Amino acid sequence: MKQTLKNIFFLGVKELRGLWRDYMLVALIVYAFTLGIYITGTSASDTISKAAVAIVDEDRSQMSQRIFDAFFPPMFLPAQAITLSEIDPSMDEGKYTFVLVIPSGFEKDLLAGRNPEIQLNVDATRMSQAFSGAGYIQQIIDREIDIFENKGVVPEVPVNIVIRNRYNANLTQSWFKAVMQLVNNITMLAIILTGAALIRERENGTLEHLLVMPVTPFEIMFSKVWSMLVVVLIASLAALTVVIMQMLHVPVNGSLGLFALGVALHLFAVTSLGIFLACVAQNMPQLGMLLILVLLPMQMLSGGSTPMESMPEWVQNVMLIAPTTHFVEFCQTILFRGAGMEVVWKPFAMLFGIGSILFICSLGRFRRSVAQ
Repeated sequence: MKQTLKNIFFLGVKELRGLWRDYMLVALIVYAFTLGIYITGTSASDTISKAAVAIVDEDRSQMSQRIFDAFFPPMFLPAQAITLSEIDPSMDEGKYTFVLVIPSGFEKDLLAGRNPEIQLNVDATRMSQAFSGAGYIQQIIDREIDIFENKGVVPEVPVNIVIRNRYNANLTQSWFKAVMQLVNNITMLAIILTGAALIRERENGTLEHLLVMPVTPFEIMFSKVWSMLVVVLIASLAALTVVIMQMLHVPVNGSLGLFALGVALHLFAVTSLGIFLACVAQNMPQLGMLLILVLLPMQMLSGGSTPMESMPEWVQNVMLIAPTTHFVEFCQTILFRGAGMEVVWKPFAMLFGIGSILFICSLGRFRRSVAQ
């Protein structure tokens, strides 16, 4: 046992030295856990944010001024006053996403109960903002009209709904996007690094050298698993504390130690999967093709993009065998909700079970591949 542990340790150190000399993989790790997360977290939101609005105010009334003053950040930029002749040129230039035209006599017709119309011009090429923005503008106009008709008093409604946004009070989308990008990068890098480590041995001819040494396939495989696990674990914790918490100012409510334990269990599973894919593939291009077929469904159907409950029931049942499903579950639970071990022990146990099965299957496949 002592000699086995010693062999595993030194073989793992060899893998770390080999990774350090592979500048492309090192650059990929650095980018994935720094700029890759930062760019995703600060990229344009899918929801409406700082949309440019212009208003053609031909009424020049108190009501039209209320509508003019109702647009402000973060959803909209302050409204700009333009003339009727400037609508087409400004929208052709893409200067404004929304242009509101308030006709002359709008307030007078409103008070007389004639149901006046307001024209809203929308730049529909900006799909991420056009649809939802038009709905928000309708709500803003309706609210201002209600307040105006009630002489500045907000009208009462039969039921007052009090909304509490738990864990993300301002619905800041960058918090979710940054954490999910970290989750995806952990899975991707773990599979790539372990798969590349084995294929590199095969392409360089050093795998045959290892087989004639007094080491077993188990020791060779486990050394690759633990060495790449350590690299990705350290990189993920550094990205969480530096990029996500300090640079993006995302609050983490849970225990970093508990998160690190869960990441280690997940890495045990996906690094074993990486070994299995490397045994199937003959070279790096083939590994890349297999990675697309395996990684994309795992990430898209794991519950990180859309809730599992919204998927068909058979998809939910199939994805229970994927490690990413349980990884996403406990990451959101720990980082956003601050849950403890009494809540996340189930996904931890599932990850350990899935990882053990993947490790045994990968070890069997590795033994058959080196015996050929």
